[in-house]
Amino acid sequence: MEQLKERIRREGKVLPGNIIKIDGFLNHRVDMKLLSDIADEFAKHFDISKVTMILTAEASGIALASMCAYKYGVPMIFAKKAKSDNIESGLIQSEIFSYTYKKRVTLLVSQEWLGPDERVLIIDDFMANGMAVGGLVDIVKKAGAELVGIGIAVEKGFQGGGDKFRAMEDIPYKALAVIEKADQNGIIFREEND
Repeated sequence: MEQLKERIRREGKVLPGNIIKIDGFLNHRVDMKLLSDIADEFAKHFDISKVTMILTAEASGIALASMCAYKYGVPMIFAKKAKSDNIESGLIQSEIFSYTYKKRVTLLVSQEWLGPDERVLIIDDFMANGMAVGGLVDIVKKAGAELVGIGIAVEKGFQGGGDKFRAMEDIPYKALAVIEKADQNGIIFREEND
């Protein structure tokens, strides 16, 4: 998606440790028009008529997942990273290692809101090594739900996370901007053939 790539080129910063800072428009301060356009782009790649639920991880994916859910007319649920007192029923859990926080995290979803009748599209803002999305896939499987696709706004292709999901032939996967290389000289995107 050229519009997203251009924003990353113009506003993105590469920080030490391969951190790509694009929080000025995607996941801290949020450009809602851009999120709307991203949701429209995902709708070109996935059969939205099959989707009954959007799933993401707390917290930075929530804005994009909410926009997608709104535009597709389905609910959105996010996996929490801490159990709260308002979750009454059983929990579906998946333990992951968070690249962002450099520690183990347990993703939690209430069984009350995700069950075997759901057809789930995972949407997330960013992918590095794929651990968070892997945890979300695990949650969908444990719920007995059907995973109909995985949509990622920005993927750090050089960290290999997206390659694992591209190899899953039965699950459609789409990353809108795949960063091949990022350093102080700039950001280079992978050319996609689709």
